[in-house]
Amino acid sequence: MRSNTSFLFDLDGTLTDSVYQNVTAWKEALDSENIPLAMWRIHRKIGMSGGLMLKMLSRETGMEISEAQADRLSKKHAEAYERTQDQIIALPGAVDLLKTLDDEGFPWCIATSGEMSTARINLKALGLEPEQINLITRDDVKNGKPDPDLFVTAAKKIDAKIEDCLVVGDAIWDMLAARRCKATGIGLLSGGYDTSELERAGALRVYEDPLALLNHLDEIATRE
Repeated sequence: MRSNTSFLFDLDGTLTDSVYQNVTAWKEALDSENIPLAMWRIHRKIGMSGGLMLKMLSRETGMEISEAQADRLSKKHAEAYERTQDQIIALPGAVDLLKTLDDEGFPWCIATSGEMSTARINLKALGLEPEQINLITRDDVKNGKPDPDLFVTAAKKIDAKIEDCLVVGDAIWDMLAARRCKATGIGLLSGGYDTSELERAGALRVYEDPLALLNHLDEIATRE
């Protein structure tokens, strides 16, 4: 039986415990280019595309980041992040949640602001291969979050109406992107944002982590 509801998942901080590895990787990259920035400021940008994040960081620091330097930063971030891959694990309930959606006929797709190279690291923690699942990465769209391109493209990939989709994410950027494309945002606390921030950005419901979402699936999912 096909469900009326489809799920579009962010990856870092939503299905895998990887937000802070992302933060430290960006910190290492920025330090190597002598761009001083506190880690908490970096954390507030995680979930955006890397390019947009660097533009915002440039405005905050008052430093001009050239295109060549942005390319170097992205490569250094990817290298630093890859070195942390042994620390990255699935969040509680993530694997069971995806299995339950499959078993109960809920279509789902992962839509991540990361490129395929970083997506592979996170999918490995979930015991998944990119070729086995519906997946949209930053490589597949023109604009990253908070632009809704990722989620709109993910909905098309699974042949779902965007207004019937639940966007599950841990950051305000996920919720803002969901609101912009008229999807319903479901927030998770596993990325470090609090309930009020996620709700202000548009989350209909907020749960602690994928396990809590799994335990309350009947609150948000509808069937034909």
